[in-house]
Amino acid sequence: MTPKVFTQITTLINHKDKPKRSDKTLQAIQRVGQAVNLAVGRFVTVGEAIANENHELKEEMSVACIEARRAGETIAQLTDVSSLDHPESDSHITIFTDKTGVVKAARLLLSSVTKVLVLADRIVIKQIITSRNKVLATMEQLEKVSSFQEFVQIFSQFGNEMVEFAHLTGDRQNDLKDEKKKARMAASRAVLEKCTMMLLTASKTCLRHPDCESARINKDGVFHRMRLALEQVIEIVTDSRPNGENEMPPISIYSGIKEFKNKVEGLRENLYFLSKENLSTMLEVILEHTEDFTDSAYTSHEHREHILELSKQAKMELEQLVSVWMQAQNQKTKDLLEDLEVAILKTCQCMNELKREVHSAATSLAADLLKYHMDHMVLKALKITGVEGNLEAVAEYTCKLSEQKEQLVEMCRLLRHVSGTEPLEITCIHAEDTFQVTGPQIISAAETLALHPSSKIAKENLEVFCEAWESQLSDMSMLLREINDVFEGRRGEKRIYLSLPRPGKHNANLKALKPVKLDTEEQAKIAKLGLELHLLTSDMDSETEKWEDQENEIVQHGQGMSSMAYSMYLFTRGEGLLKTTQDLFHQAEIFATEGTKLASALQAFSDQVHDDDKPLLLLEAEKLISMCKQLQITAKASVQGKSATFTKVDACILKTRNVMTLLCQLLPLCYKLLRKNKAGNGYLKPAPPWREDRIRPGTNAHTPERRAETLGIKSLENHVTNMTFLESK
Repeated sequence: MTPKVFTQITTLINHKDKPKRSDKTLQAIQRVGQAVNLAVGRFVTVGEAIANENHELKEEMSVACIEARRAGETIAQLTDVSSLDHPESDSHITIFTDKTGVVKAARLLLSSVTKVLVLADRIVIKQIITSRNKVLATMEQLEKVSSFQEFVQIFSQFGNEMVEFAHLTGDRQNDLKDEKKKARMAASRAVLEKCTMMLLTASKTCLRHPDCESARINKDGVFHRMRLALEQVIEIVTDSRPNGENEMPPISIYSGIKEFKNKVEGLRENLYFLSKENLSTMLEVILEHTEDFTDSAYTSHEHREHILELSKQAKMELEQLVSVWMQAQNQKTKDLLEDLEVAILKTCQCMNELKREVHSAATSLAADLLKYHMDHMVLKALKITGVEGNLEAVAEYTCKLSEQKEQLVEMCRLLRHVSGTEPLEITCIHAEDTFQVTGPQIISAAETLALHPSSKIAKENLEVFCEAWESQLSDMSMLLREINDVFEGRRGEKRIYLSLPRPGKHNANLKALKPVKLDTEEQAKIAKLGLELHLLTSDMDSETEKWEDQENEIVQHGQGMSSMAYSMYLFTRGEGLLKTTQDLFHQAEIFATEGTKLASALQAFSDQVHDDDKPLLLLEAEKLISMCKQLQITAKASVQGKSATFTKVDACILKTRNVMTLLCQLLPLCYKLLRKNKAGNGYLKPAPPWREDRIRPGTNAHTPERRAETLGIKSLENHVTNMTFLESK
């Protein structure tokens, strides 16, 4: 069931009551009624299939499906022109379609469809919980194994179960509307993906050296973190907390200042909607959080002094504001209201300066630390001294790593205060946890290697944990850039595209393929093209933000494509989620597929248009389809050799840029046409029923993929063998 179906139902209910209506009008009503019935039929077919696969809910689901089918058929019958008598002498039919009956049928339809969706959601949640329980049970077996042969057998089963869990949670993540929950889910799934490889090497090390205490500590840490991540996924899916606890994350300085300013500016409209005590308390909370900066050993003296001065000034400005505010409550003179406006402006300006200062303090510290630690000298030293079996040197470098960990944890805490959006705030919290946990795990892995310097598995284990640390440092560079973009207004909350698999990341024995990345020279060559792509994504974001209906199909496809294009831009800088050229090519394929879907949405939109711009819209939509096909051909082309690979990368970025250029022309045109309709020009007509009956290219209406598209439930029949978790930012 698509939003168009509900629009068509609304069209039927809201049609004008005229004693006479032409054949053309009645035929239009009939087409809409038939389209609704066809869509309901497809929806019910999927619902019945789900009912047959889930016996415990079969009865409830079947009843809801029967009600929906009956309601759809009723709507079709009530709008069927062929059942009416056509007086030959009159070109206008003097009948009235049973609007009351249509309203009743529509209510029954919406009620039954809602029941089906709720039941389907319960099934999805049950599937995820069942999958989690399987993973936990197998993990318990893995903890207890004492032989390599037994471990390999159970780990193979564990890998398959993790693939299933990855698919289920990935689909659920994409269905989530709450960006905060989506970010938490992405963080948990990233932990599980990284920990799967850690669990393999840590367990093998422990089996090889069963009497080694540091190896046992290392392995136990991985199992513990995986269990926490699994539990968090279930909390998100079921929207619950253990023991009924409510999640109350500490407020950030940004969100505190934003709320405080809203309350202060609200005094312009209403002098009595809050008390001065409430306003004072809000400022006190904000200033308490600034102590995280002023008390930090890593905040520069200059930043510390400025923050303290601005905190003092904020208190003074609020005192002045409260004084004028209280006077204005008693006597609303023109002079007092002018004084109140000045006090409001000065208070808000002071808070803006405080926000700017803490942002500067956090981001400058982060930039310095990331630059300083990007050479990974401590990790390299640990690997060398571990292989040498030099316990004294390992102890020295583990102390240095602990210091580095404390610095990076503090950096994450300060960045969280200035992240600007809830998803980025959650990413900062996830990064902090990663450094907190991974640091001690690297230390225990290094100690194990130092005790067994000739052990290949102990060396491999240390490599895996070091790679996780390096990956998180790299992700922090991207996070810092996004935080700066949000602060400077270049970028808002992006819709994160999470459908990208990691080809070759894990095969049957979980051995990673060697990644192919652009070298510095290649990045320099492609930098200009990447920058153009970045600017186009900003233009696209500006266009989509104009639309009031953010759930519009055109907007959603456009936002998804913009997000993917931004990831490709980051790749040209050696940053972001696309780590290898293969990642880029796969992303280009998905981008092209999304472009084809957008073109279909544009064609459906054009069928409702009576305007001179319709031919142009159709022409541009056809051009978009052609460009996307060319991009897909390029992305799928097989190449060998460094030079040919770079040429393919360059071609993919170039064609992506061309598609984005076209979209930046198409979206304003669609927006203009939509605005005309809202202005009352009435040039939009109901979509013909065959549009609703269209099936996306290459997808049969009864396939699991189509079923998933309709109800948001993915089939598990065609699992790929590769893990498809996405690394978090």
